[in-house]
Amino acid sequence: MIILFSSIVAGVAVIIYLTLNVLDKSTGNEKMDKISRIIQSGANSFLFQEYRVFFPIVLLIAVLFYFSASYQDALAFIIGALFSVLAGYFGMMIATRSNARTTWGATKSIGAALDIAFSGGAVMGLTVSVLGLLGLSIVYLIYGIETVSYYSLGGSFVALFARVGGGVYTKAADVGADIVGKVEANLPEDDPRNPAVIADNVGDNVGDVAGMGADLYESYVGSIFSGIALGYAFFGEKGIVNTFYIVAFGLMASILSIVFVKVLSKLNTEPSLALRSGTILSSVVFLVLSFSYGLAENNLSLFWVVLVGDVVGVLIGLITEWYTSGRRVEKLAHSATMGAANVIISGTALGMESTAIIVILIAVGTFISYSISGLYGIAMAGVGMLATLAMNLSVDAYGPIADNAGGIAEMAGLDKSVRETTDKLDALGNTTAAMGKGFAIGSAALTSLALFANFGSIAHVKEIQLQDPRMFIGALIGAMLTFFFSALTMNAVGDAANDMVEEIRRQIREIPGILSGTSEPDYQNCVKIATKGALKRMVVPALLAVLSPIALLLILGVQSVVGLLIGSTVTGVALAIFMSNSGGAWDNAKKYVEEGHLGGKGSFAHKSTIVGDTVGDPYKDTAGPSLNILIKLMAITSIVFYSIMGR
Repeated sequence: MIILFSSIVAGVAVIIYLTLNVLDKSTGNEKMDKISRIIQSGANSFLFQEYRVFFPIVLLIAVLFYFSASYQDALAFIIGALFSVLAGYFGMMIATRSNARTTWGATKSIGAALDIAFSGGAVMGLTVSVLGLLGLSIVYLIYGIETVSYYSLGGSFVALFARVGGGVYTKAADVGADIVGKVEANLPEDDPRNPAVIADNVGDNVGDVAGMGADLYESYVGSIFSGIALGYAFFGEKGIVNTFYIVAFGLMASILSIVFVKVLSKLNTEPSLALRSGTILSSVVFLVLSFSYGLAENNLSLFWVVLVGDVVGVLIGLITEWYTSGRRVEKLAHSATMGAANVIISGTALGMESTAIIVILIAVGTFISYSISGLYGIAMAGVGMLATLAMNLSVDAYGPIADNAGGIAEMAGLDKSVRETTDKLDALGNTTAAMGKGFAIGSAALTSLALFANFGSIAHVKEIQLQDPRMFIGALIGAMLTFFFSALTMNAVGDAANDMVEEIRRQIREIPGILSGTSEPDYQNCVKIATKGALKRMVVPALLAVLSPIALLLILGVQSVVGLLIGSTVTGVALAIFMSNSGGAWDNAKKYVEEGHLGGKGSFAHKSTIVGDTVGDPYKDTAGPSLNILIKLMAITSIVFYSIMGR
């Protein structure tokens, strides 16, 4: 455990260094600083109101665990929830302080802007990994492995609220800003005359930073829990130690890679090359350390399954990048010359097509890892995929910071060259975000399968009884839930966006001088509407994930829950891949046109791609990424609730 805690201490030290490094930079002129502070205030306001909604539910569930299980289980659940909140909040706090500093860095060079934006993202990446690992190891060492499932459940429960709430907020603001600002009023991206522009920038932080942080915190903790649970079942304490070593190696490799990217950014290296080099280095260092450990322990099978997970994760990222950038996006953009309908058709087909290769990759990875080490091999493949999360999330979280930086450049009226620099970072950020979502979905599939195996172990399910109609009923309900859940989250975005659209239209109609630039819009009212809409609509989807497996277990028994987990995992993975990649491709097709192709901004093709991007927003940033939490939360809920019933 010395290596484990050494890696945690090193992570904390680098977090402090990066935080001080970011805060030491200038926020630019007075107007830039003012805009940045408004964004910070809006993001903090949303998060604290969100906490007031779900923390009473967390405490209620903890009380139930106190009486039905034990105070240790209740406390572990609260710690898991609290650490998930802290991971998202700390990351977002630095992200909102990095945006104006990134803009000011862009006035000097693209390397300076990349250095600040990546440092802000790296704080998020390291905070998620360090807090996840610290909380899990503390709960394990004090209360034992039986309690870790409650810690994991706490993180998963909060993650779904954060993902859905943040996703509804950011897309309600984004869709409203696009429909009225861009399409109806023909305003440029992030134009200060658009009343929803501040809400849109706030949304980037609460959805793509705090929401994504809580999401991947949950994935990280879930994969480690499945690794130590199955490791203990098959190999005793040695299986737990092996899992912690592998995770520690991943954190150490990530720290080294983050420092490496910062060095490259200071050398003014091309941003895509710097980020890609850092990502590759983290995998190489991680695999070298894992191989050395396997060799020392005479257990190379552990290395091989970790290698499988890491390779599958990298390949999923590359395939996602291929479908959401380059020629595929250019072809999608050219379809916009035929109108918005053709953009929707082509983007939908692209997302559906992308599921084939990624699902086959996950299937091959699952088969190979099972062949090497059985169910434990599948769990460790998931751990291997997520071990370098700190580096991968750093690359992902840098994107919203770059996006905010571009908005501040536009609103502050800086030279066009500054916006061009931030746009280069933002375009790369869209690709890294799409890769991050694909990565999260792939890891969710392996982790869910491992959690499914863990449920089968504690529920003594020796075989799946195909002739039992309860299993088939459960599978049907599980498949249906992924679509119903997506419908709830998509409708939540649509309803909240309707409120936003009406408010923007009202302001343009009733406040003379907004479009001419002589009057300032009421930004705060749009922030309040987005906040209210998200908070009101995030509770039902989150509770659905928790109550569904409990209801089936009580009504139809264990076999129905087995079916539920199979149906939800199989359909949820494919649906999430489709939504994320369609949305990412639509977004980048719009940016391709905005770069000057096919008539550029304001053209017929541009307006068509805006429609595609607007449809894709809730696909890629709300419903799609929330699905991977849904399938894991149902699995961990099944494990915890069955263990309570068995007491």
